[in-house]
Amino acid sequence: MVALLASACGDDERTVDSVMLNDAVATYAAGVHSAYATSATSARAMDASIDAFLAAPSQASLNAARQAWLVAREDYGPTEVFRFYGGPIDDEETGTEGLINAWPLDEGYIDYVVGSADAGIVNNPGDYPEIDAGVLLELNELGGEANVSTGWHAIEFLLWGQDLSEDGAGDRPVEDYTTDANADRRAEYLRVTSDQLVAHLDELVAAWAPGRSNYRSSFEAMAPLGALQLAFTGIGEMSRGELAGERMSVAYTERSQEDEHSCFSDNTHNDIIGNARGVEMVLLGSYPGGVSGTGLLDIVSEVDSDLARKLRSEVSTSLMATRAIPAPFDLHMRDGVSDEDPGRRSVLTAIEALETQTDTIVDAADALGIVLNVS
Repeated sequence: MVALLASACGDDERTVDSVMLNDAVATYAAGVHSAYATSATSARAMDASIDAFLAAPSQASLNAARQAWLVAREDYGPTEVFRFYGGPIDDEETGTEGLINAWPLDEGYIDYVVGSADAGIVNNPGDYPEIDAGVLLELNELGGEANVSTGWHAIEFLLWGQDLSEDGAGDRPVEDYTTDANADRRAEYLRVTSDQLVAHLDELVAAWAPGRSNYRSSFEAMAPLGALQLAFTGIGEMSRGELAGERMSVAYTERSQEDEHSCFSDNTHNDIIGNARGVEMVLLGSYPGGVSGTGLLDIVSEVDSDLARKLRSEVSTSLMATRAIPAPFDLHMRDGVSDEDPGRRSVLTAIEALETQTDTIVDAADALGIVLNVS
């Protein structure tokens, strides 16, 4: 049995075996589950490292917790390509993306900032006598999108503090968790929001787990091209609307450190690479945990091998371009830095490469009879 697809070459219609289409869907579903499981595992290790720091605060244990955050963040970055189509993470009613990775955040909503020593939930025991999961979840984005109280970047801020350095990350003192004002409340905040991040990642793992009545079962029950349209939507939106657009172009154009993704830890360059890697892994059908099989490029190659090779080349180019951006990212966003500065040029080169590959992703989907509307 074969499935007839739209021609990519005039009247020369080509076909893709339905077995191959179904394998592409199954590979994607298994890959999503494995990638989320990998992220949840490293987030759990981070959570344990944070607990160890809070049990015995020192510069060494704080550094270890920061390093664990960086490692866990690297595993999470590629999973962001599984967004933008109403899946478990961004379902309009139940999606947890805003609790996991909302940004940019108003630091003063959580804790003290320069010029406001009493700012934030941490320093407001009158309104928030208890810091627990219910309180933090209720307060997340309450009254404004920048009022972020949970997730990766809340944890990041609590570990690093504001980035006040010209060429380095934030440097929150250990005393914030020992002798300084509201140290016990700050510690409880960090503990709770770290626990919640793990819990929300575990929910995503469960939603994509095999052999259950869950989102994955409904995804795999879809017509293959319908399921693959969602996968194409994820990589298309990540390539241009999200990564090239929201995460890079806004900071580049506005020259704003506040608009970079991981501004407290100076990890933004790695966030960018991780997101670009996510696009590549879906196209290649190669995921964390040893999951591999039919990728989107394999399907495209069946109808237009030249187009598949073009897309493969462009994705390699964009990934290389993101890796060429010198760290820290915020050095290239400052007022007075010339657009001809090598670091700033590298950011623009990566943006343009991601935009170029998005056009080819749209063409690839079209070759399969899939219509994409990407930002």
